[in-house]
Amino acid sequence: MTSGSTTTTTTTTTSGADAASASARRGPALVVLCFVQFMLVLDDNVVSVALPSIRDDLGFGAAGLSWVVNAYFLAFGGLLLLFGRMADLLGRRSVFLAGVALFGAASLLCGLAQEPWQLVTGRFVQGAGAAMCAPAALAMIALLFPGPGERARAFGVWGGIAGLGGTTGLVISGALTGLASWRWIFLINLPVALVTLVLLPRLVPESRAGRAGRLDVPGAVLGTGALVSLVYGLLRTGESGRRDIGGLGPLVLAVVLAAVFVVVEARTAEPLVPLAFLANRFRAVANGATLLFSAAMYAMAFLLMVHLQTVLGYRPLTAGVAYLPYCAGILAGMWLSSRAVAGLGTRPALVLSFLISAAGILLLSGVTPDVGYASGVLPGMLLTSLGCGLTLPALTVAALTGTTEENAGLGSAVLSSVQQVGGAVGVAVLVAVAARRTDALAAREGPLPAATEGFSLALTVTAALLVLGAVLVAALPGERDRPRTG
Repeated sequence: MTSGSTTTTTTTTTSGADAASASARRGPALVVLCFVQFMLVLDDNVVSVALPSIRDDLGFGAAGLSWVVNAYFLAFGGLLLLFGRMADLLGRRSVFLAGVALFGAASLLCGLAQEPWQLVTGRFVQGAGAAMCAPAALAMIALLFPGPGERARAFGVWGGIAGLGGTTGLVISGALTGLASWRWIFLINLPVALVTLVLLPRLVPESRAGRAGRLDVPGAVLGTGALVSLVYGLLRTGESGRRDIGGLGPLVLAVVLAAVFVVVEARTAEPLVPLAFLANRFRAVANGATLLFSAAMYAMAFLLMVHLQTVLGYRPLTAGVAYLPYCAGILAGMWLSSRAVAGLGTRPALVLSFLISAAGILLLSGVTPDVGYASGVLPGMLLTSLGCGLTLPALTVAALTGTTEENAGLGSAVLSSVQQVGGAVGVAVLVAVAARRTDALAAREGPLPAATEGFSLALTVTAALLVLGAVLVAALPGERDRPRTG
């Protein structure tokens, strides 16, 4: 009896020590995961400030330059669902660490690139690594912080770090490009990747789903192929004009691949994206609005950063610092968002926020070479960022409405994919619009006036996309018609 009692006491003490040790590791683990998230979000837009320097150094064309952004978007958005499923089946920590290693190697390739194709390839591989990291990291945080209150706080920290990465990336990019070289915006990722690979295995245990399943590789291949073909066709058309047959082929291929994707997903026992999930009206409308919003905002950031440096003559560091008020506007909008939703309801708050952003972009479309920063750039930037901050939280809530514990992860992955794809398509289409308008006017009006006209037209189309998004949001079901589950 004494021996048995002693054994029981020892086991209990050991279990308590293990639990205390695991609890003590949660904070450092969250810090490491948040640093990786900061790195991933930063690389979403860190190239924006450096694009003119990259163009001049490596010899990119105007429309081809957008592939530096699009390659990352496409791989991230196209592979996110597949790697999220892979993390559940093969082990979340293992897939996450593999993604970090891949992202680090791709960052080195980008930093050492000597030709345009090398940089674009590196960016695509970076996006694939990010797609492996992001869903696995979210799953690990959910397991590390199982209580509702502590999980909400952990995701709040996670979201804050993500927002910080998105807004400070432009400043960091400007500083590195202006003071050193654009190559350092990629090489700076290497220490973060190395530290993560060393520390995370000591902080987070392995975990995987209990139920066996299989990966829908055909769905991922077809979906990613359709997206790549679509954006390539749009870029080719933008470079060569609508009469170029070479741009028509990829667009037709995109439609065919998308149709085959739908057929395959309908017949697959464990599809990458169950069609019934996408058929939910509320989520479908919310994700459609997200697509338009992401297309508009990513394209605006791309076009404005190039315009500031190419037409207004800002140095990279100055252009990065000029974006600081945008950060403040987003933070103010996010602080007001929950109050707007509580006071007005999700649908009216979203309609208002879309229209505020559209008004800000219209103001920015009037920025010409002879206007000052305070009178020309700043008002439109503040209004656009306020609308963006108001939109992001409310749109996320709308896109995840009605999800359950079984499909909340899928809902998050679909939303993230839509955001990435929207950004890629928006940049492709609107950069092509600006490039064609600029080329058409350059001989007659000169390079700077032509570039200004191209910028203005593209931002006007961008504002129209947000107005269309507001109309789409207005079609959301009312509060009483919202889906509860499923």
